[in-house]
Amino acid sequence: MSTQNSSMAGLVQKYNVAAPRYTSYPTVPFWDENTFSTAAWTDQVYHTFTQSKDKGLSLYIHLPFCESLCTYCGCNTRITKNHQVELPYIMSLLKEWEMYLAVFKERPLLSEIHLGGGTPTFFQPENLKLLIEGILKHVDVTLDSSFSFEAHPANTKTAHLQILFDLGFRRLSLGIQDFDPLVQFMINRHQTFEEVEEVMQNARTIGFDSINFDLIYGLPKQTETSVQDTIEKSMLLGPDRISFYSYAHVPWLKPGQRHYTEADLPKGTVKLALYNLGKTMILAQGYADIGMDHFAKKEDALYVAFQQERLHRNFMGYADHYSPLLIGIGVSSISDAWGGFAQNVKTVEEYHKRIESGILPVVKGHILNQEDLIIRRYILDMMCKGKVQLDPETHLTGQIKEELSTLVMDGLVTIEGDMIRCTVTGRSFLRNICMAFDQRLLKLRSKPQLFSEAI
Repeated sequence: MSTQNSSMAGLVQKYNVAAPRYTSYPTVPFWDENTFSTAAWTDQVYHTFTQSKDKGLSLYIHLPFCESLCTYCGCNTRITKNHQVELPYIMSLLKEWEMYLAVFKERPLLSEIHLGGGTPTFFQPENLKLLIEGILKHVDVTLDSSFSFEAHPANTKTAHLQILFDLGFRRLSLGIQDFDPLVQFMINRHQTFEEVEEVMQNARTIGFDSINFDLIYGLPKQTETSVQDTIEKSMLLGPDRISFYSYAHVPWLKPGQRHYTEADLPKGTVKLALYNLGKTMILAQGYADIGMDHFAKKEDALYVAFQQERLHRNFMGYADHYSPLLIGIGVSSISDAWGGFAQNVKTVEEYHKRIESGILPVVKGHILNQEDLIIRRYILDMMCKGKVQLDPETHLTGQIKEELSTLVMDGLVTIEGDMIRCTVTGRSFLRNICMAFDQRLLKLRSKPQLFSEAI
């Protein structure tokens, strides 16, 4: 029997290997820190800024504080109930922003702000106002700007929503993950349906026009029944977008995940069944599948960008807006200047120390070479468009086709000349497909496990 006719169970067993999520290329574990320096980074930032300043830049602000640890979480967080940490952290953020303003050498045009974490709504509303006003007084804002923030439904007050709306925020992402009480107990993430409903109603009344739900499949103690219940409840609330992520089990990086064992986790075909169930239910309600893990209503800007092949993928996932320059400020934030990446220090103490010393807090990064830039474009195109037009003039074309040959036989991609297309079946294996393009990963096949499983 042809391998193209292999069952989905067989494909899952074959392709459920450790794989990057490809929010960047090269992926962070393969950054070449030997060729990176703060001076090289600021040179790249200035170059990209001057080449694209009419497009506007994006700003990501990492707010790491949470009052309790969600054990599934892979983000950089600081657990505390001491809200005295808010103002000193905001002052450091504004000082870091001033350092980047000095690199730009002129007043920038800002097209996007995203507040991530951590829990941005850990901060008091008036302190968020102080932060955003401190950012905005140094910039001009594009007419089509997009301001968004992440929120925990259990601590998001009407004042958070109103103050951020007044500052230009129109998009909100609610971290829900799962409504099931047992799953919430296992991951130490507690919010009721009623709390989520109240935040949704308040946000709609105030005027937010795009609300996203973050949901996760593969969590401990999840079952088809609990996933079905979570999706049904989500559909009752009608978010504009849904991010339905695969749980990444990396306890060697995140010790909090040792709160449960692998025996508690749905794996392989069981985990894929949870995804297929959720996806089927989401699509049945009129949402469109616009890329790995992401769904949107057909009037939403994310779907429009997908239809117009303007979709972009960055460290936050899929986006309907693309800026060549993404500056990340705050602890562990990652910046992207297209030709280079940089990440900040990962502890609050070291971050404050560097800022107070007048030192840009980047601690590692990568300056892309010509091959990196080619592969980066290929992987972005596959992730965002489901197709890649190979450049026949590069030495990589033959090798990539060879790496894809098994995926062709398994019906995950097709090759016509130099055009690579992902099939319907292949959409469930996008991470595996992108691995065939990943030159840095291919050169280190014997590397120990660095990533979560693909499925």
